[in-house]
Amino acid sequence: MTPGSRRAPGDPFDAAVRELSTLRDFLRFAVTRFEQSGVFFGHGNASAWDEAVYLCQRTLGLPLDLLEPFLDARLLEAERRTLAAILRRRIDERIPAAYLTGEAWLGDLRFRVDPRVIVPRSYIAEVLREDLAPLGIDEDHVVRVLDLCTGSACLAIVAALRFPQAQVDAVELSPDALAVARLNVDDYGLGERLALFEGDLYRPLGDRTYDLILTNPPYVDAPAMAALPAEYRHEPVGALAGGEDGLNLVRTILAEAPLHLRPGGRLVMEVGHSRDALEAAFPRLPFTWIETTAPVSSVCLLAREDLVPAKRRAAPPARSAPARPRAGKVPPRR
Repeated sequence: MTPGSRRAPGDPFDAAVRELSTLRDFLRFAVTRFEQSGVFFGHGNASAWDEAVYLCQRTLGLPLDLLEPFLDARLLEAERRTLAAILRRRIDERIPAAYLTGEAWLGDLRFRVDPRVIVPRSYIAEVLREDLAPLGIDEDHVVRVLDLCTGSACLAIVAALRFPQAQVDAVELSPDALAVARLNVDDYGLGERLALFEGDLYRPLGDRTYDLILTNPPYVDAPAMAALPAEYRHEPVGALAGGEDGLNLVRTILAEAPLHLRPGGRLVMEVGHSRDALEAAFPRLPFTWIETTAPVSSVCLLAREDLVPAKRRAAPPARSAPARPRAGKVPPRR
């Protein structure tokens, strides 16, 4: 329903304000409405129940790790109206829950988000929580880290916390996204170790080199962009669109990575559903696909020594691709 339009008689949200009384009531109502309306869950919650619990708890100012004691608490009329308004916007406008609450979570880390940045959901965050030795990464010797297409700076912050001895650089093309990234860096008090750069991929970095490069670039191909659920259309297009085959930025990242990786350095990159296109475009690159909670791994690893001849290995795209979009974060294919 558009702002200012008249509500139909028997509007369910108005009825909820009048007739429901407890948090349990509103959770049941929210799940039912989510299921009936076909909202899409892909921004942190995987089900109607999880989405309902998160939105209700956050809207009421309740702790996210405690639900049971509050289920049968009666709600004030003002609380009922606020809840109904949030649920209405989630359904009618298809706004991701993260934008409604102004926050997103990677594990137990909270990040500020708004429509200037994509909602953080990278599987690379999972990788950074695990033992990195099997990937050939010696944590004690990682002193320089780069995060390309940093968006809200979530992965850069995860890396800075994982490698407390490291200096982390983060690059983002969008000045709007960088404004959000600065807020997150300040929230974590990492300003002395985490530097933000505005620019196109490696260009603002000069001849800097790194032990580890992380990147979750735009990789959604043109057919997938045309079919995205409405929720994703609230996110910056440039943070999603990767060109005809999804690899516009990926080709540059791979071609120039050897110039910015130290000997023995590693590149960790997420490519979502463009994995098949990537392997077809670079058939001789020895990608290591890292297992995550995704049904099919979308995070790959390459050593600097694997990448040195990358420019000669790349197959040309099947069709001419559109101009490279802005860098950013993108939705994994769950």
